Amino acid sequence: MINIKNLIMLIMAFCFAVNTAIAGPFKADAKTKRIPAGTTFQLEFLQPVSTYSGGAGDSFVATMLNEQASGSSIILPAGTVVRGSIAQVNTAKRFSRGAKLYLDFDHVVTPTGRQIPLDMAVCQFDRIYYDGGLYKNLGYGEAVQKNYEQAVKIAKDATEYGKKAEDSAPGLQYITTPFCAIGGFFGGVGYFIGDSVADMFRKGQDVYINTGDVMNVKLVNPIDIPVY
Repeated sequence: MINIKNLIMLIMAFCFAVNTAIAGPFKADAKTKRIPAGTTFQLEFLQPVSTYSGGAGDSFVATMLNEQASGSSIILPAGTVVRGSIAQVNTAKRFSRGAKLYLDFDHVVTPTGRQIPLDMAVCQFDRIYYDGGLYKNLGYGEAVQKNYEQAVKIAKDATEYGKKAEDSAPGLQYITTPFCAIGGFFGGVGYFIGDSVADMFRKGQDVYINTGDVMNVKLVNPIDIPVY
């Protein structure tokens, strides 16, 4: 009976020693460095992405321009590859409704070749919708507002042109200014009406990201990168 107990204890001690020997190097190799949420990645696109020719599921590749470091250790060097795909495309429509582009940044490729999942959001683009969509213009209301601003500019420029007549002959501006103001007013009104009607039939703008374009994105959730 005593011999059996001794044998069991010997086997258990042997198993513990083996597990310790195996686990030791594994833990040493499995160290990670955390990149916190909110960290900004500056990405350069290696291929074009657009709402005109792209569709949901189309993949893209970008590289990091700024390295990510912790103290003196570089976690992800500049040139690190980030892969993603188009999550959704809302195409441009009549009444000047612009297209929207939604990007999904899938993973980053570490220097050792491991693919680490990412959750990123674009933080710098021409215009970003509240739900993360990238766009150039919204719709008819925005187009009409721009037409109004341009019409006002036409009227003001015409009035200022009339005032400059004083440079040619003192007092002449009192004659030219009213005529230029009236002409500018009708010109502005004509532009506003004409372009506003055209905007009813005009499609909104597409979104283009060209090869070499740089975009800033933020890490939504932290990621742990293995460091060997």
